[in-house]
Amino acid sequence: MPVVLFHAKIYLNLRSVKSKIMKIAILSRNSKLYSTTRLVEAAQARGHQVRVLDVLRCYMNITSHNPSIHYRGEDLTGFDAVIPRIGASVTFYGTAVLRQFEMMNVFPLNESVAISRSRDKLRSTQLLARKGIGLPVTGFAHNPDDITDLIDQVGGAPLVIKLLQGTQGIGVVLAETHNAAESVIQAFMGLNANIMVQEFIKEADGSDIRCFVVGDKVVAAMKRQGAKGEFRSNLHRGGTASLIRLTPEERSTAVRAARIMGLNVCGVDMLRSNHGPVIMEVNSSPGLKGIEAASEKNIADMIIQFIEKRFETMETKDKLPTWTRTRGKG
Repeated sequence: MPVVLFHAKIYLNLRSVKSKIMKIAILSRNSKLYSTTRLVEAAQARGHQVRVLDVLRCYMNITSHNPSIHYRGEDLTGFDAVIPRIGASVTFYGTAVLRQFEMMNVFPLNESVAISRSRDKLRSTQLLARKGIGLPVTGFAHNPDDITDLIDQVGGAPLVIKLLQGTQGIGVVLAETHNAAESVIQAFMGLNANIMVQEFIKEADGSDIRCFVVGDKVVAAMKRQGAKGEFRSNLHRGGTASLIRLTPEERSTAVRAARIMGLNVCGVDMLRSNHGPVIMEVNSSPGLKGIEAASEKNIADMIIQFIEKRFETMETKDKLPTWTRTRGKG
């Protein structure tokens, strides 16, 4: 469906604007990105004031009882909620800025600790495993002498080698033979790069499922199919998206994964394996373009409605010590 017609359909179905007008900050490096633009449109359509802030231009005064954030010489005050759209390359600084907003009692769509948790691939995999979530068999080692045993532990070749800092499919390698796996792992270790190795889910056939979670519900899902000859299904790498019907197990697995990470809004990526759904990643800043086009749903409006509902109760998942349920009290 063309984007213009899609947007027209969205606004014809908008629900009535709530009486409480909120001032919302969106942390995004680029105000023209599709996801950022859609969130601005959805918030404004519901009567809210919105401002897009380049997170790298925010700077902080970390003071007891009176924390503040400044932006291009201006003191930022009066925001009710903040939507973090923090790229993986600026996670450290971005989450620091978000923590400062939290210290100022601004409601975060996703909390800083949850974003940091999900961005650490090894940590998130360990947390999901501890709670019994389906995962590919995963190995992690430091010493090159352990490579052969590590490969055997994940079922041997073919296997997938992932840089812990990679994103959008970058730093993900499929090693089809034992020798190739050893060579790639040795090369990464020689560069002091942190990697993990995972079993290759052959039956997925180059596709995965993106479940979009808002609150405690999967609001939309799509199947992403990699380009011919490409085992990675990322849309940024030429993959295509189509609507898919989830099984009850897939739906509950996605919601549980989001809850374990502590994320209110996220994209949960999973594969259909012979032993059920396995989680590949929980993305704290999922893009809206592919999922809105595939599902023809107004996901941006759902996110704004979620903020409205949670803002009334001041409810967060991790309940940071700096966050209070009564506004105006530190």
